[in-house]
Amino acid sequence: MPESLVVSPGDRPGTCKDQRGKVLTIPQGWALLPPGDAGLTRRVKAAGPTWTVQEKKGRRVFSQGVWADARIIEEKKKELEIERSTEAYAKRQLADKTRRDKKQANYVNEFESAVLEFLDFAPLYESIAVKLAKQVTEHATPVGSGTVARTERISVERRAESAVIAWMRHQTTAYDSMKIARIRGERRDVRRQLAQRSRELLDNYRRGNPVSPETCPLQIALRNLP
Repeated sequence: MPESLVVSPGDRPGTCKDQRGKVLTIPQGWALLPPGDAGLTRRVKAAGPTWTVQEKKGRRVFSQGVWADARIIEEKKKELEIERSTEAYAKRQLADKTRRDKKQANYVNEFESAVLEFLDFAPLYESIAVKLAKQVTEHATPVGSGTVARTERISVERRAESAVIAWMRHQTTAYDSMKIARIRGERRDVRRQLAQRSRELLDNYRRGNPVSPETCPLQIALRNLP
């Protein structure tokens, strides 16, 4: 009997590769369960051996589904259909959604406050700080956005700082249109230089220095947003 494995897509239909690069043939009678239904995937994995297909693109790993016995997949689908048709399940789902929405709303508020604290603009520029914090928060906090604001590996204060610098890199510099040489470390160096410029710009607002609305890249970016 096949053992449960984590594999990558094969070069030919009906194949996968194990973590050492060995080509594996999909067992007869197996089918691919697409990603997207976590509950169904958990049940299929618990019911027997499976091959979890993952594909790495850059630094990110994407799920391509799970290979498993087709009969088990169909059996677990029917079980879930019955369970999900009950009133008790509907109530559970509503309660879970309410809890998630509340948690998300609390986090959005916490994150926006952390952004404002990081900005720490002089009173003269308070309205700009509020607008910038709102824009950064709206971009960074949606569930599934994959931004630094969604990671739990660092504090919310560091997430806020990183999110501001990332937003400014894309909105107040020419980073997105730059042609950066494919040299190891070159993109990181460019980002570091742009981050330094962004920090210097923010420092002007913190000190209350005179800033020209017509030439300041931050105010231009904020004005051009929908």
